[in-house]
Amino acid sequence: MKALTWHGTHDVRVDTVPDPRIQDPGDAILKVTATAICGSDLHLYNGLMPAMEPGDVLGHEFMGEVVEVGKEVRNLKKGDRVVVPFTIACGHCFFCDKRLYSLCETSNPNADDAAQAMGHSPAALFGYSHLLGGIPGGQAEYVRVPHADVGPLKVASDMKDEQLLFLSDIYPTGYMAAANCDISAGDTVAVWGCGPVGQFAIRSAWMLGAGRVIAIDRVPERLALAETQSQAEVINFEKDDPYRRLMEMTRGYGPDSCIDAVGAEAHGAGDPEYQRRDSDSGEPNRPTALNQMIQSCRKGGQLSIPGVYTDSMDGVAFNGLMNKGLSLKSGQTHMQAYMPALLQTIELGNIDPSFIITHRYGLNDAANAYADFNAKQDGCIKVVMTP
Repeated sequence: MKALTWHGTHDVRVDTVPDPRIQDPGDAILKVTATAICGSDLHLYNGLMPAMEPGDVLGHEFMGEVVEVGKEVRNLKKGDRVVVPFTIACGHCFFCDKRLYSLCETSNPNADDAAQAMGHSPAALFGYSHLLGGIPGGQAEYVRVPHADVGPLKVASDMKDEQLLFLSDIYPTGYMAAANCDISAGDTVAVWGCGPVGQFAIRSAWMLGAGRVIAIDRVPERLALAETQSQAEVINFEKDDPYRRLMEMTRGYGPDSCIDAVGAEAHGAGDPEYQRRDSDSGEPNRPTALNQMIQSCRKGGQLSIPGVYTDSMDGVAFNGLMNKGLSLKSGQTHMQAYMPALLQTIELGNIDPSFIITHRYGLNDAANAYADFNAKQDGCIKVVMTP
């Protein structure tokens, strides 16, 4: 089959690789009908994630049709249309029982390596390094889905793939980011980053009762989308200092909660474009967005971090976090806990997630799609690919 594979920094290729096969009785094989490039995929593209190996199949946002199931799979059958969460969970361990699916303690076959790097292993993820399982991803014609009774969400409606695809990651990720803010009715929520996760965090903050949402970015197309489609007030941090503007906009109190939808590759106003590190340079992740949040959030407020960080990080303004009494919640999304309810919001017409799509490619053009998305060329905000 054809699949997009990683071969090094800024080097992804569509290769012919072996077709996936059932390896465990709980597996399913999926024919991919739609897949997308996530902002966190760019951390792989830019060489920021350790434990990548040449030939790794990328992609953790995908959906499609079941073509084969293992003998122990009970909830799926051949022909089912499903959206697959990017987190792989067993459904019965200590953490899955608590609905903390992204912390599953059994799905990562390389758990010892992850524990050495982070203290404990999170769940395995599709297409996201051998540190997190080395599980081939879904930017491919076919994909193997482990624990198929736990992850895939069946969809029986005739909705288009583009309306449903983002249940695989960015819609639930934005929603959990907003839920982690413990929003009270009328709260002011500030969102750093107006990429896809940021846009869904904005929409979700409104759903959860925010009275005001303020979005911070520097890319004109993203700011325009946040303002016109998501009804947020916006700050371009290349033109205005976020802390100063937020204090002006909130009578000096600051937002009640702040969301970091940027992560490892945050830029600050005046930062020169940097030469992205190679695997041996040891450059830490940059705390630009996180420090602006710590500085700006009101005392006693809530910080939420859905943005992916791939390494240790120096220079965090921890004195502000502690002395201001800020709380912080973070983590990969507990996808299986959110997907069914969020599917209902789509079916009821409360949201059409396809609003985020700006570019469409065939899988054969995936290398160009990555380059365009990384460069944010031609207003590229969200890329969908069809095998």
